[in-house]
Amino acid sequence: MSENKRWHSVRDLLGTKADAAVALVGAPLGRESITPGHCDLAPQVLREALRRMSVYDLETGTDLKDVAVFDTGDVAVSDLKPAEAFEPIKAAVAAQAGRGLTILAGGNNAVTRPGVHGLDRTLAQVGLMTLDAHFDLRDTDGGLNNGNPIAALLEDGLPGDHISQIGLLPFANTAKAHDKAKRAGISVRTAGDCRRQGFVAVVAAELERLAGLCDAIYVDFDIDVIDRAQMPAAPGARPGGIAVHDFFAAARLIAAHPKVRVVDLAEFDPSLDVAAIGALTAARWFAELLAGFSERQVP
Repeated sequence: MSENKRWHSVRDLLGTKADAAVALVGAPLGRESITPGHCDLAPQVLREALRRMSVYDLETGTDLKDVAVFDTGDVAVSDLKPAEAFEPIKAAVAAQAGRGLTILAGGNNAVTRPGVHGLDRTLAQVGLMTLDAHFDLRDTDGGLNNGNPIAALLEDGLPGDHISQIGLLPFANTAKAHDKAKRAGISVRTAGDCRRQGFVAVVAAELERLAGLCDAIYVDFDIDVIDRAQMPAAPGARPGGIAVHDFFAAARLIAAHPKVRVVDLAEFDPSLDVAAIGALTAARWFAELLAGFSERQVP
């Protein structure tokens, strides 16, 4: 194929090949966002941005040309509240249980709870890692929203010590949420911890901790963990967040781990994007996941 006007892109890897080892599930859930916006637009914007990603990583020589991704399309949840969207998203993730990795493209962070339940495991066998500026431990007494999926999962029976939360920012959380995390036994790793120890090193350590406890790991990539200057299209992003290159490196490391079964991308709001920074960041994240997953295939 001539590369005169186009190259083989990551978008070209998406299709309906039944035996693909990776699946993409769109979950355009936007209702009940604490900061109103349009996270429901994210799955389709992500797919289009993948056209701008080559399949070749010149730094490592990784070529994704033979990686197939089964694109299930979007779950019909854009008009639903999180409680109503629970079963459709859970079922869509569970339907891909036979694949090595399922990528759940949200949507706001309320997609995480049904995504975790979509794993073919009991909650006692599941580990959850969140890369997030926030605890997402808001009270559930007023209903489900994008600020309380972790609180809801604890109430569902997910053991607190099976949760690792990485990248949490000062002045973006409350003492009440912090106390909930400590009482539940959640591993709390702040943005300051990540600067001192290295973000990727912290992620690697927590992956191994969870792998020792659990049969399967779910990872929530809340894109607002990235510094706001590098991620304007996330309403919850703040100055002082994680550098975007560390976010990419962590994505590759996470996808390479054999116990990671499902990952999600949450809180990308295309309506806030500037110069396609958010769209291209999401697309590069997707490419890094595929690169990491391809490392699993090497004996």
